[in-house]
Amino acid sequence: MAVEKKIVEHLAELQERRAEALKGGGEKRVQQQHAKGKLTARERIELLLDPDTFEELDTFVAAWSMDIGFEQQRYPGDAVVTGHGRVHGRLVYVFAQDFTVYGGSLSEAVAEKVCKVMDLAMKNGAPIVGLNDSGGARIQEGVVSLAGYGDIFLRNTLASGVIPQVSVILGPCAGGAVYSPALTDFVFMVQGIGQMYVTGPDVIKAATGETVTHEYLGGADSHAIHSGVVHFTHSSEKECFKEVRRLLSFLPQNNMEDPPATPSYDDASRTDPELSTLIPEDPVKPYDIRDVILRIVDRTDFLEVHRLFAQNIVVGFARMDGHPVGIVAQQPSFLAGVLDIDASDKGARFVRFCDAFNIPIITLVDVPGFLPGIDQEHRGIIRHGAKLLYAYAEATVPKITILIRKAYGGAYVVMGSKHLRADVNFAWPTAEIAVMGPEGAIEIIYRDEIADAEDPQALRAQLTQEYRTRFANPYVAAGRGYVDDVIDPTTTRPRVIRALEMLKNKRDTLPPKKHGNLPL
Repeated sequence: MAVEKKIVEHLAELQERRAEALKGGGEKRVQQQHAKGKLTARERIELLLDPDTFEELDTFVAAWSMDIGFEQQRYPGDAVVTGHGRVHGRLVYVFAQDFTVYGGSLSEAVAEKVCKVMDLAMKNGAPIVGLNDSGGARIQEGVVSLAGYGDIFLRNTLASGVIPQVSVILGPCAGGAVYSPALTDFVFMVQGIGQMYVTGPDVIKAATGETVTHEYLGGADSHAIHSGVVHFTHSSEKECFKEVRRLLSFLPQNNMEDPPATPSYDDASRTDPELSTLIPEDPVKPYDIRDVILRIVDRTDFLEVHRLFAQNIVVGFARMDGHPVGIVAQQPSFLAGVLDIDASDKGARFVRFCDAFNIPIITLVDVPGFLPGIDQEHRGIIRHGAKLLYAYAEATVPKITILIRKAYGGAYVVMGSKHLRADVNFAWPTAEIAVMGPEGAIEIIYRDEIADAEDPQALRAQLTQEYRTRFANPYVAAGRGYVDDVIDPTTTRPRVIRALEMLKNKRDTLPPKKHGNLPL
């Protein structure tokens, strides 16, 4: 009886301690969090994971430091909740910073909890999702807190290309703390409550005299549109976590697995008559490339990445006959689909992610070239364009390219050409492959003839049409084998699906090396 009583007492103590840990920073701070329109760490984890699958780790870990009155305020779990659960039935690791405990600040204990769950994710080959809501380093712990950031950054780097890493910004993320999300594969941010910046408005004011708000400096729209740090923005936490779950449904657990196939309820042999009339006859007239993408992929299921950044190129995930693929495409309705610095960076990063995680790459090409101008040249369009070239050349996953309309100059080579080891290259009859556009070409080739002509305009039009007929078509490239087939646009979907099926056992390698030297 004494033994049973002792066990009951132990269990009662356990329940009491666990209940205390679940309170976070206490009811008052929880109410303050809710008053800001923000959820608590555990509420967020519930939205992210499948119901009743969360297994918490290190529930009773508390801050080590006993300085500045900490002995009176040691919270079980400290300022982060860590553990694992399931998303669509698949294992996912998670850590969620708890703003109700010391503003979610990073202590030695917090860092060790985060590092432990990251190590588990690596050992077990499963994605990790970090929910960021923190005031930064815990000042009271000084350099020990900074060391904790370094330990996390190291693990982000080692995990890169091994397991998918996703960051969600749900509050402040400032100073050194920003570099962990920046090292991960995808960054989500909720509008109005998430901010990221290396130096805040007060520091900027003191250093430069500039006045700026937190939201304009580092809010969701600023990073989604201008800096490109953020890949997805959402208006609410609920919507955000729904889309994080959707993203994970396209991704493999790790770099040793294939992406998860699902049953397709869209006919793999489906053709689409609208594709034959979707592209304007005028080669300079814009159209929305998303209309093409949505007609080709399964049931219009396309998750666009970086939608608001570098809108002259479109990237994202879709499925073809139930199998995830990465889509890269020019956007003629924005800057004519030209490649510039930001578009090159955006495309290169996405291609490298797909290659790291065994996701086939489908490229839709309608590119007039690289953006000309002094600003682009001085800011390094050569270096940035080389990143995209490097990414395509290095990628060993199945690569299928469809030339939709224009493919001029070096941009033709860069965008998944046969010369960069693309496996299957199709062209629509509307494709124009040339060193440059017909108008520019005849102005160079026939400069003197046009200048001496009685009717320069008529001669210019005649020569342009002759050039287009002779050179700006897909048949010259097809005759060389640079294009494998010129296809009826309406059959694009079944042709791509059959090509993917043919390539499913593809094996390609790179020369032995530690790593290449990407032109960063």
